[in-house]
Amino acid sequence: MKHKRNVAIAIVLTTAAGFLALQNVSAPKPDSAPPTLAAAEAVVTEPPTAESCAFVWAYHDVPELTEKLDVAVKAINPDASARAQLFGEDCVYADGHSTFGAMETDFYVRSPVDDLTDEEDLGNWVAQIMPIVSTIPREEIQGNYGFVEFSNADGQVFLRVPIQKYMNEAQGKTGAELFRMFNGAP
Repeated sequence: MKHKRNVAIAIVLTTAAGFLALQNVSAPKPDSAPPTLAAAEAVVTEPPTAESCAFVWAYHDVPELTEKLDVAVKAINPDASARAQLFGEDCVYADGHSTFGAMETDFYVRSPVDDLTDEEDLGNWVAQIMPIVSTIPREEIQGNYGFVEFSNADGQVFLRVPIQKYMNEAQGKTGAELFRMFNGAP
């Protein structure tokens, strides 16, 4: 049942992508006259071919990078955990198979934080984790640097740190100063 639904979704998305592609191909050239209503009605859409696909936002886990990061985070706090995930697009074909293109690599860190108002403590936790993430070899990062999302054990997000911004502007900062830099607080 799930497979049939996925195939149906893929066909609909592929048809929509094919229609949009045909519209781009039949778009007027800058030096030609605009199309008339009769000409627009005469456009015939053909079903997409087996080679065309529909793009869908997607997330994919990165088990090797997750394991590496989780071990490093647990070395700081055994009750914490971490995982890595790719964000990008699945290119879904009419037959149901897909290919993935990564746009960025994101990281998620959970820790047993009790007091979400203690900016000094939260900032120091971030200051311990960000150097680990920012020193991961570039060849292990797919796409662009994404972010590191920090949450407590209940999954309540308390901070999201863009990796490139941290690398450019925040290295060496700790405590409340670091927390406020990414929290938006004055």
